[in-house]
Amino acid sequence: MSRVGFLGTGHIAAPMARALARKGHDVTVSRRSEAVSSALSESGLGITVAENAEVVANSDIVLLCLRPAVWADIVRDQPYRADHRILSVMAGVPMAEIAPVCAPASDISVTIPYGFIEHGGCPLPVAGDPTVVQALFGEENPVLPQADEEALNHHFAASTMVAAALGLLETGANWLAGQTGHPEAAEIYVSNLVTGVLNGLSRDRGGELHDEMMALATPNTLNLQMVEGLAEKGAFDGLPAILTSISDSMDKET
Repeated sequence: MSRVGFLGTGHIAAPMARALARKGHDVTVSRRSEAVSSALSESGLGITVAENAEVVANSDIVLLCLRPAVWADIVRDQPYRADHRILSVMAGVPMAEIAPVCAPASDISVTIPYGFIEHGGCPLPVAGDPTVVQALFGEENPVLPQADEEALNHHFAASTMVAAALGLLETGANWLAGQTGHPEAAEIYVSNLVTGVLNGLSRDRGGELHDEMMALATPNTLNLQMVEGLAEKGAFDGLPAILTSISDSMDKET
């Protein structure tokens, strides 16, 4: 078990902190944000809340979970040691910028967690040495080492499809609610339908998304009408350009 500290305690840090505490790690979180850190302290999982300097001093692994616009001012001038291992979950902040701020620590890696990492099954692409991510989260989540940070930026861009997919599902649920007059049941139906299909995939090989889509969208089916309808509207053709634009914007930031 490791001593793990979190600089920045928000939507992404909280589920990671709970997951690690349940596994027996010694977890300390910063007071930022106060409401989230207080809830973690009161969770009964043994999570400690401390000032930033104490978080760093009392940890072997430090997770940087801050917004890119403010991270440097908070991370700078903390009592880092050469044996510290630094794990960043900050999109658009390259390791080359993190390294001098966290010196003399030099073991730096970056990954992309989502909140459901707390329950397992969260894919974790990693730039840098994946050892820390594997040790902390690899038992329950697939760790995907990347050749460099550019590849990781492409994953950051691809991760935005989660919000887009949720928006598509919400639109469909609202349509169904308008037809039936039961908005709660409509959302429950749509969300559970898609969740059930995704849960049925093995998640350990490529090609399953296409195979499942083709299994559903066979000739003369309602599913095929949907796929062809979206294709006619350009929904699929337009996606790569949007993803490229997002990825390019991150390259400009770095």
